[in-house]
Amino acid sequence: MSDSTDPVSSNTPTNTEPLDDDILMAQLQEEFSFAPQQDDRHDYAGTCIHAVNGVELVTDASGVAYWPAEDTLLVADLHLEKGSSFARRGMLIPPYDTTATLRRFSQCLDKWQPRRVIALGDSFHDAQASERLSIENLETLKLLMRNRDWVWITGNHDPTPPVGLGGDVVECLRDGNLVLLHEPKEDSENGEISGHLHPKALLLRRGRRVSRSCFAGDKRRMIMPSFGAYTGGLNVFDKAFENLFEAKAFHALMRGDNQIYRIPASELRKK
Repeated sequence: MSDSTDPVSSNTPTNTEPLDDDILMAQLQEEFSFAPQQDDRHDYAGTCIHAVNGVELVTDASGVAYWPAEDTLLVADLHLEKGSSFARRGMLIPPYDTTATLRRFSQCLDKWQPRRVIALGDSFHDAQASERLSIENLETLKLLMRNRDWVWITGNHDPTPPVGLGGDVVECLRDGNLVLLHEPKEDSENGEISGHLHPKALLLRRGRRVSRSCFAGDKRRMIMPSFGAYTGGLNVFDKAFENLFEAKAFHALMRGDNQIYRIPASELRKK
């Protein structure tokens, strides 16, 4: 993903320029005095630092999060081979989701160069999905895993280890102040990082409707956006999110085209 200039300072619309999604989100972020907070340790645009249980995580517009202290990249809900899973049930959709997802993920790994990757469940769309990988995609995934510590956290779609790929497979990983698992829990421990719900945030403002995939987080927990090419999203005010955050005391880290925007939940809408 290419770098971009800061939309807060440089993308102010003129009278003839349409107010696009990124400009609107940037203006709203500026109203609440939330600077983009680019990570000084990495010369990349598009990031926003969010602390969970005292641990700084760098959320990236691509949909991954980087943990600088542990040189670790977090990703959730790759849903590899979702297209072929649908095809087996007679729902024919273009079978290119795995290739597209791995291409994007490869760009993320090139950008951050982590020593460790933790995939937070539903990395594969079903228990046999890893066996349906094409030879090319299998080799691509093995190349991405090479010389890295790799942890597969099991999810509801992939409760068993992937075939022929290696890596550690666990249901939950406790590491320092973080607890990494697939599905968020109502009675979570502080520091919970999860996926599963595919959070999306909706803004209705100045006559515009902006709906974007997002990270949903407060100081106790963060729910990652889904990364897979064919994955949809669930509004952060959907019933599935009830009791996960205190009222509207959380933020949506909304994914713009090249930048993360920190938007208070109080500014979001359900529909």
